[in-house]
Amino acid sequence: MLNPTGSQAVAQAQTLDDARRTAEQTSTPSWIEALQALLPAECIRSDFQSRAEHSRDRLPFGRFRHRSKKLAGDLPCAVVEPKTSDDMQRVVRFANQHDIQIIPYGSGSGVLGGVVPFQNDMIISARHLDQIIEIDETNRVARVEAGLNGMAFETALRDRGFTCGHYPQSLSMSTVGGWAACRGSGQASSRYGNIENLIVGMKVVLPDGELLEVRPVPRRSVGPSILEMFIGSEGLLGIIVELTLRIWRLPEHEIDTVISFPDLDHGLAAVRDIMQAELRPALARLYDEAESIKWGLEAPPGGAIPVICMLSFSGLEGVAKAEAAAAMEICARHGGTVSDQEPMRHWKSKRFESHSDAFVDAGGFYDTIEIAAPWSTVGEMYRQMTTSVRDHQPVVQLSAHWSHAYTDGACMYLTCKIPAMSDDEALPIHADVWERVMRLCLDMGGTISHHHGIGCFRNRWIAEELNHGHRMLEGLKQVLDPRMLFNAGKLGIKAD
Repeated sequence: MLNPTGSQAVAQAQTLDDARRTAEQTSTPSWIEALQALLPAECIRSDFQSRAEHSRDRLPFGRFRHRSKKLAGDLPCAVVEPKTSDDMQRVVRFANQHDIQIIPYGSGSGVLGGVVPFQNDMIISARHLDQIIEIDETNRVARVEAGLNGMAFETALRDRGFTCGHYPQSLSMSTVGGWAACRGSGQASSRYGNIENLIVGMKVVLPDGELLEVRPVPRRSVGPSILEMFIGSEGLLGIIVELTLRIWRLPEHEIDTVISFPDLDHGLAAVRDIMQAELRPALARLYDEAESIKWGLEAPPGGAIPVICMLSFSGLEGVAKAEAAAAMEICARHGGTVSDQEPMRHWKSKRFESHSDAFVDAGGFYDTIEIAAPWSTVGEMYRQMTTSVRDHQPVVQLSAHWSHAYTDGACMYLTCKIPAMSDDEALPIHADVWERVMRLCLDMGGTISHHHGIGCFRNRWIAEELNHGHRMLEGLKQVLDPRMLFNAGKLGIKAD
């Protein structure tokens, strides 16, 4: 079983031309005709173009290979798009009967190769499961199908005066089921919580084709959380087909502020104290010097470049004003001063756009690595990571911001840019940056992923972080999917 990580996959990469020739020379799987008896013909695609389009997600390594007309892994054997959850069950049972390996697919917005096939797997897409079933204003929950686009969900809620409270940068290109599968986080997480705080119910098609329903309730104390088994499972344990999520009234009042700090340590201390004062900012984004410049902050004449923090408070007008005032006092104690609001306006206009496309299209190599660490180490972790990369790979531009804050620590979101060069030159550099960042993160007590998940690209580090917990995950996989048909090879779980 191939378990590629970074440059380990380079030697395995097949060219698109070779894959096309192989596909043309290979007969259509014999079971396709039998599957067509279960689903409408338009729900099953085995043509080369459909298979190639579903051979990767937005994993940067996969995008680099695609740019060079190579595959990140393998071609799927077919793309199947059930129209209902009953259809989904029928397809899973069919796959069991014919020993076909499956990869659940939302909209391909993941960035860690969670849907990359490595053994001619069948892609099962949730594209048609895209309906809002119910918006329950009394209980403030919404029932939705897993293939629902995130922006469509938010737009429908806003038309009713509500919000989902979950705003990943990928909002317009991701699905609600994908949010759950990769254990995602949105830009307003410090106010509304992460996806695990929003989900209260779920329906999942298990590897044997049975439908598991976790009924939505405010909270339960009925053993370990079954919901938690599937939030972050990345299609390894089942296919999420329906979710019930908390929703929120649109805020009555919003206050946006940009604060400048004399240096990063003062900014980190201020954000820490804001969270430990039990305030709930709708936005708390702190940028290092390089990214502060990116969002439009200019250095004072003859002075050091300050760092900026974007803060937003929302809710009832009195509450928002009180929280903002308390936060301003905290910022002032750490040398913070109110700055020009243009960086906030600029960021809000770009918040749901991909920032990497133009750079990659121009031949460069662009990736992001998000980790989380306690307040006591996150500043030093940043310094050691940037120093290590600068000293060993000086061609790399490495910058960071802190986009999700908690009372005990924060998410650090690193951006890595490598200028245009050949794959043979750039990919080993790219792999080395990942190795240095992951190694320091583990050694200094952080977690190797805050909200992007594991997919296949972080495979080599997951067992070290989870230690005996990874053996438990392997055991759970063995019980639910003993034939290893669901997305085997992801989350560090091998098929052999």
